[in-house]
Amino acid sequence: MSGTLNKVMLIGHTGDEVKMHYFEGGGSIGRFPLATNETYTNRNTGERVSNTEWHNVVVRNKGAEICEKYLKKGDKVYIEGRIKTRKWQDDSGNDRYSTEIQCTDFTFLSPKNENEGGGAMPQNKSTSHSNNANSGQQQRQNQPQQTQQPAGEEEDDLPF
Repeated sequence: MSGTLNKVMLIGHTGDEVKMHYFEGGGSIGRFPLATNETYTNRNTGERVSNTEWHNVVVRNKGAEICEKYLKKGDKVYIEGRIKTRKWQDDSGNDRYSTEIQCTDFTFLSPKNENEGGGAMPQNKSTSHSNNANSGQQQRQNQPQQTQQPAGEEEDDLPF
């Protein structure tokens, strides 16, 4: 196989609110930490061990705005994207490295009634967003669906 693959799929809890940065051209970037946990039992001691790994997630443009609006600290979210390592220099001129998850897709997993404060999540229980998705499609997806009954029929409690 001659191709390569850089793909990340994470399910975790947000560690903070989404921090936004807006650019002159109208673009935006949202950043937030995501915690994933691993729990296992140590074979030698029988002790339960828990490890938390922190990931720096970066979302762009419309996806960033959606995350800023609906994601709160502690919310559970599915993130899909790729790993990117950036090199930069600190104030002392030392080379520093930062590894990020460049998010291309996400799905909110926390039920809307667990979301405290802020705006209510969209009507469907989870929201999926792709940076390639049509924003009109996203808006239609978040609209509540209304069902109409034929005239003259009453709603009953029968399960069939």
